[in-house]
Amino acid sequence: MNTIRQKHHIAAPREEVYIALTNPFTIELWTGYPATMSTEPGSEFSYFEGDIVGKNLEFKPDELIRQQWYFEGEAEESIVSLNLKDEKNNTVIELVHDHVPAAIYEEMAEGWKKMYFAPLKKFFK
Repeated sequence: MNTIRQKHHIAAPREEVYIALTNPFTIELWTGYPATMSTEPGSEFSYFEGDIVGKNLEFKPDELIRQQWYFEGEAEESIVSLNLKDEKNNTVIELVHDHVPAAIYEEMAEGWKKMYFAPLKKFFK
């Protein structure tokens, strides 16, 4: 199992970025797909027409999102942490994705950049 670590700079205040990551209607705006999302710990989520599914674990408004992502056939929990930090008038998101199956590590690392953060950055331009 591997860990993906990335930092992404978003041209928006932390509060707005947090909403974009947690509000299902806003998620649909930047992903282009309907999303199921709640900030209730223990609730299930789904993005990209069910390509990404899991359970919400923890929220600290405007600071932290922790989720468990499900990978078929994997016993170990894959945990995603998105830490939001201020940087002038922008937000830095520090991504830590633990226990990524080795077989999909490269694809997942690229997916974070191209499918998740690139549209999010474009949304705030």
